[in-house]
Amino acid sequence: MSDFPTKARVVIIGGGVVGASSLYHLAKKGWTDCVLLEKNELTAGSTWHAAGNVPTFSMSWGIMNMQRYSTELYSGLADEVDYPMNYHVTGSIRLAHTKERMQEFERAMTMAKYQGIPMEMWTPEEAKEHYPFLEVHDLMGVLYDPTDGDIDPAQLTQALAKGARDMGQKILRFTPATGVTQHDDGTWSVHTDKGDIACDYVVNAAGYYAQRIGEWFKPFGGRTVPSMVMEHQYLLTEQIPEVEAWTKENGRKLPLIRDVDVSYYLRQEKAGYNLGPYEPNCQAHWHDDTDTMPEDFSFQLWQENLDRIEDIVVDAMDRVPLMQTSGVSSVINGPIPYAPDGNPLIGPMPGVTNAFEAHTFTFGIAQGGGAGKVLAEWIVDGHTEWDMWSVDPRRYTDYTDHDYCVAKGMEIYGHEYGMHFPWKRWPAGADKKLSPLHDKVKELGGQMGAYNGWERANWFAGPGDDTSLESTETWGRAGPWEQRIKEECEAVRDGVGVLDLPGFSRFTLRGEGSAEWLRTRIAGALPKTGRMNLAYFPDERGRILTEMSIIRHDEELFTLITAAGAQWHDWELLRHNLPKDTGLELTDDTLGTGTLIISGPKSRELLASLSDDADLSLGWLTRQTATVAGKPVLLLRVSFAGELGWEVHADNEDLPAIYDAVLAGGAKPFGMWALNALRLEKGYRAWKGDLSTDYSLFEGGLDRFVRLDKPQDFPGKAALQNEKQQGVKKRFVTLTVDAGDCDAPYMATLWNGDEVVGETTSGGWGYRINKSIALGMLRADLTEPGTEIEVEIYGERRKAVVQPDEPLWDPQNERIRA
Repeated sequence: MSDFPTKARVVIIGGGVVGASSLYHLAKKGWTDCVLLEKNELTAGSTWHAAGNVPTFSMSWGIMNMQRYSTELYSGLADEVDYPMNYHVTGSIRLAHTKERMQEFERAMTMAKYQGIPMEMWTPEEAKEHYPFLEVHDLMGVLYDPTDGDIDPAQLTQALAKGARDMGQKILRFTPATGVTQHDDGTWSVHTDKGDIACDYVVNAAGYYAQRIGEWFKPFGGRTVPSMVMEHQYLLTEQIPEVEAWTKENGRKLPLIRDVDVSYYLRQEKAGYNLGPYEPNCQAHWHDDTDTMPEDFSFQLWQENLDRIEDIVVDAMDRVPLMQTSGVSSVINGPIPYAPDGNPLIGPMPGVTNAFEAHTFTFGIAQGGGAGKVLAEWIVDGHTEWDMWSVDPRRYTDYTDHDYCVAKGMEIYGHEYGMHFPWKRWPAGADKKLSPLHDKVKELGGQMGAYNGWERANWFAGPGDDTSLESTETWGRAGPWEQRIKEECEAVRDGVGVLDLPGFSRFTLRGEGSAEWLRTRIAGALPKTGRMNLAYFPDERGRILTEMSIIRHDEELFTLITAAGAQWHDWELLRHNLPKDTGLELTDDTLGTGTLIISGPKSRELLASLSDDADLSLGWLTRQTATVAGKPVLLLRVSFAGELGWEVHADNEDLPAIYDAVLAGGAKPFGMWALNALRLEKGYRAWKGDLSTDYSLFEGGLDRFVRLDKPQDFPGKAALQNEKQQGVKKRFVTLTVDAGDCDAPYMATLWNGDEVVGETTSGGWGYRINKSIALGMLRADLTEPGTEIEVEIYGERRKAVVQPDEPLWDPQNERIRA
């Protein structure tokens, strides 16, 4: 082929809406020498049979941003690229049958209004006025989104493709990629049956084929893509005269209905209906040896199975009786990929340099526009406008085996509209990574949660406590856990508590020049030998990439400890920036070591009874090696709980003996929910809530961890210098809240009168101060202590008071330094 491109800056594998959007957005950012490969025709995968709904609703801040952007893009795309599209902005109504659903809607509406989406809450009667064919007698309320609608997926993809081509990009249809090779300089060759394309970056945008394409990258550091494939079917009815008459009279389509408590959407399609159920009795596909994925499933469907959705169809006909007057004209049953949490994977490919992912979309049409923007930012800028951890492929690590992905995918699909309550642990996929103390912790009443696949106790149930799944289905604070969390916090306050904390991400850095290299990555200073400190890694904008505890064992020997969920993210942050051929050595030592947090005013007394060689007089932020219960440990004088305490780090095989001795010495086991309450009282930040790339270090109130006068340059130094001169527009604050039954969730809106002035980043009850606490970001002119504002919690505005810039509990840190 004379026009076959042999070089490109980026090669995208996959020609669905996301691949086309990625190509279009790369061109918008000035990278116009990119190529998209599609083995068939554009849209041949999930895109062609997609229903084409375009909602903005999400309980994820990042995904709502992404979907909102899609609606804004689509509204002007046809004119921009001169390609006609059927895009109907009909609005939608979500039906609420319960108080809890109403609270979910109120929270989503608050986030939406912050982003400029004018959602409204309607009474059932108001919904009836806008949708006369709707039965509303059993509803509590309705959420209305005027920006919702539907678009033709094929037209959308072709419009994005035309826009990309017009800017110089190349699209090769009927050109399947057959493999990839990475070269020593990090560049790639993408192989096709028509020749190779040399490129700087590769993108896996292969939809439900992404896992198969992902295997090509394993020789270069990749892993098996965490995804599976579900059957999704929807049916189209015959035309209905009343719908046609209403449309002619009103000049528009009926709003889309989502009955989320029953689990379906119902949309006007021409003068009939499109009914899309997410049935609990769902079906996975291509998930075992008897049902393998074909080489090419382009433009193909499966046989329908109406028996699976019969109950939902009957319910929809009761909700809109007009449906009963029409027959079914066709049923669409096609493949949709699912990740274990239902969110797509967009961003750097774990373990592989210069490779990216944009796949496993369950709502690819709604998210496609925003996904292309996010991916292009990742590739061109190295960061994204909004913090997108909710879709970052590195949020999953080594626990996402095939069985886990299938179990979680089916659970998510079967509860597509399920409410994700803060206390609820969805049961599928448990016990992937276990502490050596797991059985003992459960025997003591531990109610478990998963943290990067690691099972940790959230709280400890007592005799007779209700530990059913149903008991956790509340947004409120009250539940069987509340009294137990209080008791656990009081034990840490008054005596001594112990928390088994498996899965801390820990890395060892050694070699001549280690210290100097670290100084060029962090904003602050390194600890002295024998000590530890917190360090913050900024990006080029001065925003917060991550927080690590740095323990300095020797002049050029460090342990870096970070959150369990940050393991692959932080490993790559270090590994990708480590200079080559310098003798520096970085290893991941997460798996072999466990941690006990021992905290409380009696913790010194307890440890003294178990150790003959530990110097328990060493001060705050020191480290030492010692023995506890006869086992070698690393003792760190630090406490996230805000009391006198130590972290005890030991080999996994030694932990059972140490834990038994600590319990026998009088320590009370406590869980992650108690730890969260304790850290809020100290104002300690949590990663990817309070600490994210949405905020700079100065906005995050981390000034004391920034040294602009140090000689070393570091990412974001210039941006932070400029910000220091200009001043921040918003700043981290601690608030006490007149909260009622519910504490402030992540991204609850802060109000000053009728003006939005900030957002919460985390919240909960402080059992030592007996108050509700919210951490958040507030407009800088309102951060004076004593300032009264309001925080909107599930639709209720509650008074909040700005607190001094110090911990609410033990403000002088006398207890932790005792």
